[in-house]
Amino acid sequence: MTTRTLRIAMNGITGRMGYRQHLLRSILPIRDAGGVELADGTKVQVEPILVGRRENALAEIAAEHGVAEWTTDLDAVITDERTDIVFDASMTSLRADTLTKAMKAGKHIFTEKPTAETLTEAIELARLRAETGVTAGVVHDKLYLPGLVKLRRLVDEGFFGRILSLRGEFGYWVFEGDHQAAQRPSWNYRTEDGGGMTTDMFCHWNYVLEGILGSVKSVTAKTITHIPTRWDEQGQEYAATADDAAYGIFEVAGPSGEDIVAQINSSWAVRVYRDELVEFQVDGTHGSAVAGLRNCVAQQRGHTPKPVWNPDLPATEPFRDQWLEVPANDDLDNGFKAQWEEFLRDVVAGREHRYDLLSAARGVQLAEAGLTSSAQGRRIALEPITL
Repeated sequence: MTTRTLRIAMNGITGRMGYRQHLLRSILPIRDAGGVELADGTKVQVEPILVGRRENALAEIAAEHGVAEWTTDLDAVITDERTDIVFDASMTSLRADTLTKAMKAGKHIFTEKPTAETLTEAIELARLRAETGVTAGVVHDKLYLPGLVKLRRLVDEGFFGRILSLRGEFGYWVFEGDHQAAQRPSWNYRTEDGGGMTTDMFCHWNYVLEGILGSVKSVTAKTITHIPTRWDEQGQEYAATADDAAYGIFEVAGPSGEDIVAQINSSWAVRVYRDELVEFQVDGTHGSAVAGLRNCVAQQRGHTPKPVWNPDLPATEPFRDQWLEVPANDDLDNGFKAQWEEFLRDVVAGREHRYDLLSAARGVQLAEAGLTSSAQGRRIALEPITL
């Protein structure tokens, strides 16, 4: 029996991430399944309220998916006493103000990242959450993906021995928009609108590194705008003022205190020659593993072949065939939906969510440090954040 219905104001729902991942693949399936089951066997149901700036788009989405309410008045839905949760997937430049208003109104919040444009703002949001006592969750979707769940399990089981390094490759070719429409919104490529690869993805890499290996101690980065001119949704040419690629080296404190070197390349100007759009390889003294969004393969020390470098002869070893697939051994759901369900249980229980605004602040800190490192051409050490 459903014991409670949580009304969720979903801001930015007409955008790609807000619509596809959060509404279509998370909240609607939860609603249609009758809610989220709690520890005592009861369920909590969800009721989305669509929020955005385009009336026509909101009305169409609401009609298509049987959503009763939608509005273009964000402030009104935040202050509405019937609203339980405010979710934000709008532009980065608007996020801190939205989250601040929501928490001051006593609403629980669940949000995309980065949570703010500056570290100062991000820390203030974390402080406000502590003052208001609301439950706050920040999307850490990649940690819920099957590939990284398997990778984390290998770490927990000690499969790698002493972990040495992590190498990550992420990205794909985003069309400029002149001859073929771009797959990402134009604001992503304007610094003045909160865009930029470093601002976007270093927040992800911080929680991935924390969630898989340990805390990030420093960063050395090079950011660049490979494609200086793009075309927007109206076909108008504009200057891409934000970086579209970031190449980072991160020093990480490992699970046993070991020093780990992580390298992650992120680019919207790269063509994919890998099995998945993002892949991470972890190497250790006892074994290695490569994980993508869904799959993970591993190679133990005892099964590691002994390649010999000989550029005069063609390579005949089937290197990819020498790895074994890591089984899921569990039913792993959509990563966004899985975190939504965990967050909703935390809201009902009145407890903090494990991926909160302080975790998000560390992501903003890493992004700021990455931009500073690139601008100044030096390694930037990260200091612990305290409230």
